[in-house]
Amino acid sequence: MSHFTLTPYTVPVFDLLHRPGEMREKSIDVTAAEDFGNAVIGVRTGTEIEIEARLESLHDGILVSGSVDTEATGECVRCLIEVRIPVEVEFQELFAYSFDEAFDYTVQDDHVDLEPVVRDAVVLSLPFQPVCQEDCLGLCPICGVRLLDNPGHEHDAPVDPRWAALAGLEGLTEASTPHVDVAEASPHADAEEEKR
Repeated sequence: MSHFTLTPYTVPVFDLLHRPGEMREKSIDVTAAEDFGNAVIGVRTGTEIEIEARLESLHDGILVSGSVDTEATGECVRCLIEVRIPVEVEFQELFAYSFDEAFDYTVQDDHVDLEPVVRDAVVLSLPFQPVCQEDCLGLCPICGVRLLDNPGHEHDAPVDPRWAALAGLEGLTEASTPHVDVAEASPHADAEEEKR
């Protein structure tokens, strides 16, 4: 009984086994059964994935070359809105006939499983820090509004907390402050005047 689990990504290759030089092409359309990507962006469950593969028989295994076409969704790391990024990536991997540390994959029960190859190719192609557009300005650090939606957005310069207590003194002027004649207020004013 076979221990190999067939998935939508598995391709039978019994007609290519040990026939060096034989080649055929295969188109595969699958739906992602689970998310794969990084913490910020990835291919989500239910997303359609198109795979075009070319399988070539070699002396030591089956060489699979192909391309993946799908879409990744996530959020812009600057302004946090949703982003959708088309993913078009190529891959090439040798599935060895027998286990060998030099190769990561092997032919199992006359099949090759492309899922881990496709997953690795897609994940490695995803941007580490996706943005909605290259010149995204992000969010206002004060109120959180998206700056691209409000190009003229600005705030008054923040008041240094060390000067905040003086902010209430702005209204005080000479008119509201009692005028004091220094000469009259000084007890020595008359004596100073006599010396002159």
